[in-house]
Amino acid sequence: MKIKGKLTLTEDITLISLHDSPANIDVISDIFEKISKAGIDVDMISQTPPNGAHSSLSFTVGGDDFGGILEIAAGLRKINPDLKISVSSGNCKVAVFSDDMKGFPGVAAAVFRAAASVNADIRMITTSEVDISMLIVKADLDNVVNSINALLE
Repeated sequence: MKIKGKLTLTEDITLISLHDSPANIDVISDIFEKISKAGIDVDMISQTPPNGAHSSLSFTVGGDDFGGILEIAAGLRKINPDLKISVSSGNCKVAVFSDDMKGFPGVAAAVFRAAASVNADIRMITTSEVDISMLIVKADLDNVVNSINALLE
């Protein structure tokens, strides 16, 4: 399958995951308000379905914001001591974008197969009707880019 699309990549991305976070939109909005007030730009966001009153919330920020996020995370732990925080820095975001994806089944499958063909370590996936973004470890960047580029027209 050939895909009409554009590949973009962003290096030095930090992934933050908040495990056992309250599955409450007020809490989630408070977290992102704190991040916003610190002048930190969030890119990818993913939440798992709630398990009881809790879920996991993951998001990415630029590597330059690593220290600021750690400060915010420490403050969140003071409010909610059960919160488990994991941080993974030095990742890369690979995104495929095309207006032609909308209503064209199989694009995500092809992109995921391309990443799988090079045994990529995928840390996070977010999508929309016209975008597929994958957070990968830096060591896999060249192989993933080459594999996905082979799909693009």
